[in-house]
Amino acid sequence: MVFKRIGKAVIMGLICSVLVLSGQMNAVAQKDDVINEKLGVPIVVYGETLTNEQKDEVRKLLEVTNPENVDEITVTAQDLARLIGGNPKSRMFSSAKITVKEKGNGLVVSIVTPENITEVTSEMYSNALLTAGVENANVDVASPVKVTGHSALVGIYKAYESKGEVLDKDRMEVANEELSLATELANKEGLNDEKVTELLTEIKKMIAEQNPATREDVEQIVEEQLNKMNIELSEKDRQLLIDLFDKMRSLEIDFDGVKKQLEDIKGKLEEVVGDEGFWDKVANFFQKIADFFRNLFK
Repeated sequence: MVFKRIGKAVIMGLICSVLVLSGQMNAVAQKDDVINEKLGVPIVVYGETLTNEQKDEVRKLLEVTNPENVDEITVTAQDLARLIGGNPKSRMFSSAKITVKEKGNGLVVSIVTPENITEVTSEMYSNALLTAGVENANVDVASPVKVTGHSALVGIYKAYESKGEVLDKDRMEVANEELSLATELANKEGLNDEKVTELLTEIKKMIAEQNPATREDVEQIVEEQLNKMNIELSEKDRQLLIDLFDKMRSLEIDFDGVKKQLEDIKGKLEEVVGDEGFWDKVANFFQKIADFFRNLFK
């Protein structure tokens, strides 16, 4: 009985916290509506497959309250093929809002519709975007339908392209490979999103510190991190991981320059504590509350 009372108190506290946080987020959104004359207005990228109704829904999800204060563009399957060598016949639903920030603010990725982005986590996006060269920005990702979330990367790349900033195509392609491998590994037995993201982050940090000169050096770093985290991979997956980071090494990415942001990603992961099954139930609980109020006001 005591546990139940405590549990109810905790849940009520969480509900109150969510309501307060919601109000704070709305206040921030209103501030974001102000035009930044130095860095430019936010860019909102819509997947080309969206219907007009879905596009309006995404506008609301991304809190585009005044379309005149943002630049709106569309990302196409042709962009997917052009920028990262993807399938030119793909259906594009994932959308994003990118707000460039001053240097030192870091990269902050938020998934507005986690129930519809089924494979890619915010930390996975952050890791891949840092690989591609995207830094110091707030990125919000949303989709009105269930998707894996991979195509949102291309929309973010196109947003930077529309601002006249050229991201290295090889880095973008490697970032896409990283995201694909991360989501694939997260589905392996004994692994999950957080553990895979931590593995990739730690390997990048070691590369920044050790500056490996050869593939063998990269292989040693990968092996050390796998052993340290007690992760067992098949020979095929292990080689895919080594291949990925050897490509990154050959591109001479300034890992040291993004090391602080990689540490921020690790810090977020360390905040994920407790029993996963319990937190899944908590997430489902709040989803049901959200669905109840959504249906109430329809």
